[in-house]
Amino acid sequence: MKLHDLSPAKGSKRDKKRIGRGPGSGTGKTAGRGHKGQRSRSGFSRRLGFEGGQMPLVRRVPKRGFTNIFRREFEVVNVAALADLKGEVTPEVLVEMGWARAGRPIKILGDGELTKKLKVQAHRFSKSARAKIEAAGGTCEVIDT
Repeated sequence: MKLHDLSPAKGSKRDKKRIGRGPGSGTGKTAGRGHKGQRSRSGFSRRLGFEGGQMPLVRRVPKRGFTNIFRREFEVVNVAALADLKGEVTPEVLVEMGWARAGRPIKILGDGELTKKLKVQAHRFSKSARAKIEAAGGTCEVIDT
């Protein structure tokens, strides 16, 4: 077999549908748009969420709740994850390990046990996390954001 012998599998390729090219094409005259109506006209484009004049779902469903635009999303890391690390723990180390996303403040939570002495830097610490880190002989340093 040579490169010039290659061709697509039989029936895998179809010609582009040529719309509005006479009655023999099968899509002549109205070009597959039917007779009259909004969608038959040129320039028609449906608005997102439009339901043909019926009251759209977005407007039928009642509004609920409140969104605080000043909310700060923290990346949370448990004390149990820190047990695998040595020495100084910084946000960069946690991002490198894949436990937090870059550019977000980090909060250390107290789930799990810690036996090593660590110097941990983070934006927030829960009371239980701070207690466990300090009980193991480590220190907690709060980073300002």
